[in-house]
Amino acid sequence: MGFAARKSYDAERQIATGVRTGWVALATFFGLVALSLILIGALKHAIDGADDLVRSDERQLVQRFLMRSLESEAVENSGLFKWDDAVIHAQLLDSPWLDREFGDYSLESHEKHRSFLVASDGRLLRSWKDGVPTGDSSYQQVRWSVEALIARSAQTGQVLGSIAGYRTLADHVRWPIGRDGLMLPRWAGGLVGVEGRPQLVTVATIVPDLDARLLNRSPAYFVTMQPLDQAAIVGMRRNLVMSDLVVSAAGPAAHAENAIPLTGVDGARLGWLVWHAKSPGPTILRRAAPMLWVWLLFFVGVVVGGGVILRRMWRVTRELLVSEAQARHNALHDGMSGLPNRMYYMQRLHEELARHLAGEVRGDVFVAYLDLDGFKGVNDALGHHVGDELVRQVAMRLRHVLPAGDFIARFGGDEFVLMRCAEGGRAQADAFGQDVMTLMREPFLVVGHTIEVTCSCGISWGPSHSEDPGELLRRADIALYRAKQLGRARYRRFTRDMDASVKLRSELEVELRRAIARDELTMAYQPIVNVGDERIVGVEALLRWNHPERGAIRPDLFIPIAEQSGLMTVLGTWMLRRVFTECRDWPTCDISVNLSPLQIMAGNFVATMAGLVEETGIDPRRVVLEVTEGMMLDRSEHVATMLGELNAMGFRIALDDFGIGYSSLSYLRSFQFERIKIDRSFVSNIESDTDAHAILCTIASLGRSLRMKVVAEGVETDSQLQLVQAAGCGLVQGYLFWKAMPGNEARNLLVDQLAEAERLTARTWIAKG
Repeated sequence: MGFAARKSYDAERQIATGVRTGWVALATFFGLVALSLILIGALKHAIDGADDLVRSDERQLVQRFLMRSLESEAVENSGLFKWDDAVIHAQLLDSPWLDREFGDYSLESHEKHRSFLVASDGRLLRSWKDGVPTGDSSYQQVRWSVEALIARSAQTGQVLGSIAGYRTLADHVRWPIGRDGLMLPRWAGGLVGVEGRPQLVTVATIVPDLDARLLNRSPAYFVTMQPLDQAAIVGMRRNLVMSDLVVSAAGPAAHAENAIPLTGVDGARLGWLVWHAKSPGPTILRRAAPMLWVWLLFFVGVVVGGGVILRRMWRVTRELLVSEAQARHNALHDGMSGLPNRMYYMQRLHEELARHLAGEVRGDVFVAYLDLDGFKGVNDALGHHVGDELVRQVAMRLRHVLPAGDFIARFGGDEFVLMRCAEGGRAQADAFGQDVMTLMREPFLVVGHTIEVTCSCGISWGPSHSEDPGELLRRADIALYRAKQLGRARYRRFTRDMDASVKLRSELEVELRRAIARDELTMAYQPIVNVGDERIVGVEALLRWNHPERGAIRPDLFIPIAEQSGLMTVLGTWMLRRVFTECRDWPTCDISVNLSPLQIMAGNFVATMAGLVEETGIDPRRVVLEVTEGMMLDRSEHVATMLGELNAMGFRIALDDFGIGYSSLSYLRSFQFERIKIDRSFVSNIESDTDAHAILCTIASLGRSLRMKVVAEGVETDSQLQLVQAAGCGLVQGYLFWKAMPGNEARNLLVDQLAEAERLTARTWIAKG
């Protein structure tokens, strides 16, 4: 073929190639247009689905909130119907007592305008309206519904508390009891229609709180009715963030509205809760529309540069897949040892337990929690690089020696957790423990050092010990702790008697009640010092419990028990009465007392404080009541009102532990505190932590700007005192000056200081004269 012919052939081939490319580009363009139309349809379908999903979620949210409101109604009254006196007087039908404690109390404390006392068969025993006894006409309107709720309360799960067992009563009814052996209250709630309005109704049994012998037959029920009125709707609007939520006799009138039906206990339709649904669809469509146009115009560019873009896309995709796989591996594995980490282990443990519970696999899931004995000594003596290499060699030995089916993870430091699925129960646990102990018989050669190290191990297994992965791991940790207590270099299986924490809490609760009743608690006082002249200007009252058998019990142990068991109000009143009585005749100084949130949230707290002032004769102006930031944020409007009333009585208010909670300047501006106390965590780190010192200076400056005294807690060294003083704190408290001391020692200290001040004054007058 000649040169000209060859050139013509090449040109034709290039033209044909260009035509084919044009057709491919045109077909691609129209294909992308069609794809765009499909995407628009899919977007419309997704928008509609998003709207439907949001509406469904809103309905579920409102329904759950309504059910939680019913349970909250029962929990609010738990202090009334879980009470020995209530059981006794209900059995005796002591009308004056019942009218006072049930009728008046439910109205004044919980604003229950209608309440009833009924027998377990639904018979009316006593009825109140607005706290006043009434006849049974109002009860007859709801009796069928109350009886239905009483029957519902006998269903599983309708109790307040955790069921530890059952007790058969004289009328052959099996009644749930808690770990303390006392009967748990049964309850149920629902809606009824009264006078054309829906009402929230709860029924709850009246059971003893101390003496289980008081009740041998099915107890009476305390019934409360609360209208689903405007006040309740306002609360629901606030909590659900639905500002237009209303009760309507009809369902939603427009497509934009959402609603749930209000169905009574008897199945009757009582109305609807209606609100405007949040619809993300229009917003999505509005924001997506410009992108659709850009997408259509982008097609031309895709046709022109598609090849290059696709090649780059494939390369980037491969790189991203590799990066994603590496990131996933890093997220689930320990960087030092290469073993799975806590997150990965808990995922696997959850999966294996689920398989065993579903019957897919026979046997048990064994968890072995181990750590190295004396690992800190290796780090201290040979250096952290040797300790790190030792951890890596232990991980390697675990992988190579244990069976391939064992799952091995590192939780950090020298802690490893193993998992084995096998049959055998206790015997298999022993074999597992022996395997782990065998691992450490040979020494490790680490960076030229021969290190002989042992390990301690705790073993639990599920589902026998627990079906919950976290609880199973916790029990293995308890067994590990027991192994270390017994001398280390050994393993221990978890047994029920190891988990003494629950038993200890129950015992301490009973003993704390007894200690309060027998006046066995004491008060200690830690002086608060003026930085300028190191003169004592006040004391902080601190609660102490010296148990006759257990010795001194820390407040951070028994105070939470008091709060969780309902003793906090009684304990707080006892503490205030004791402090006011002891400090009444002390030389002039401030008396600081910490308040629990449960105390100040009690409905009669202000009246209690007024009664204590009158009873003890204390001057309220000497008392500084300390509250925490968390208390200000929790129902802050109510708390601010209560604090304002206390302030008006003469009490001064201090903000305690400032800086460690959800600090907000809004409540500092809205309520004039007398002082703020900086948490000890800032002071303890002030010498080495520049951030802590900067925060301390800022808080002190803020306090001075707001005309508040600033107290720094936990000052223990001279350098801390100098830094605190330089930051601008006028008052300090800590071991550098005095520890907490008994009341008589604190009083003597104040008397000596007063006498010394008087002597100095006398010398000054003599010198001037």
